[in-house]
Amino acid sequence: MVADEIGQYFYADCVLCCKDLWQTSLSGLSTAVGYPLDTVKVRIQTERHYKGIWHCIQETYRTEKVLGFYKGVSASVFSVSLISSVSFGTYRNFLCNICKLRYGSADVKPSKLDVSLAGGAAGAVRVVLMAPSEVAKVRMQTQRNPHPSATSAQPNSKPKYRGSLHCLKVIAKEEGFGGLYKGCSALLCRDCSSSAIYFLTYSTLCDWLTPAGKNKPGFLVVLLSGGFAGVLAWGLATPMDVLKSRMQVDESGQHKYRGLIHCARQSVREEGVKVLFKGLGLNCIRAFPVNMVVFVTYEAVLRFTDHFTNKK
Repeated sequence: MVADEIGQYFYADCVLCCKDLWQTSLSGLSTAVGYPLDTVKVRIQTERHYKGIWHCIQETYRTEKVLGFYKGVSASVFSVSLISSVSFGTYRNFLCNICKLRYGSADVKPSKLDVSLAGGAAGAVRVVLMAPSEVAKVRMQTQRNPHPSATSAQPNSKPKYRGSLHCLKVIAKEEGFGGLYKGCSALLCRDCSSSAIYFLTYSTLCDWLTPAGKNKPGFLVVLLSGGFAGVLAWGLATPMDVLKSRMQVDESGQHKYRGLIHCARQSVREEGVKVLFKGLGLNCIRAFPVNMVVFVTYEAVLRFTDHFTNKK
């Protein structure tokens, strides 16, 4: 009897491990595919001399070639992969616990408020874990390191950051521990609100589009709901995303922005309200296919886990 119980727990742990591996690998792949657009977005948000998306792409390729679009990608893929699993795990656990507290059971259908609260909690956990990697990503993406073929034969000065890990080391040395969490206030506002909207939109659309009598949404419903949830969440998060990027690129010695409110006032005064929506199109274009894949994987993994755990 004891051996059977041990075997059952071990089997369940193996299934959960496979689930996390699938989520981690798919999140990393989707991040790597959309990374060039993210680099273009960050440069447009933090630098004023670009005339538009296409101009930024042309200038980046002309001076830095293809590698210019992938600066800091290794740390981003690694961190996003792990954080995505933690985020979805946090969402599920918070949702189950909220349902237990409010209704006495984790199996009841949660309300829209329950989904929003669990989504907001998942966003807060993401911020604590991903803030340093976000700072390093933005610093790497905005660092200029011309490709040899695009410059003269004269030797170029060495870049300040030689990689993501070196970037984190330099920031910690020059700016202290607080430097690793620069822009954290904007990141917290962005992720808590957008994550709540993200999961709420997905849940609502799945309920609307799933035919009566079916307990689970179909493949096409998951695709559309996940894609639109990503677009809406990123559309509403773009103003805070702009402020986050600008605060994070503000290196030691510059002190251009004294905080979130000052950054918002300064940016709007210099460039108008439209500055808060820089990169909106890129965010939405990238969000739809990426989040279709994320939620299809999420649902597939949940059903795979439920099937085998219930079977045992």
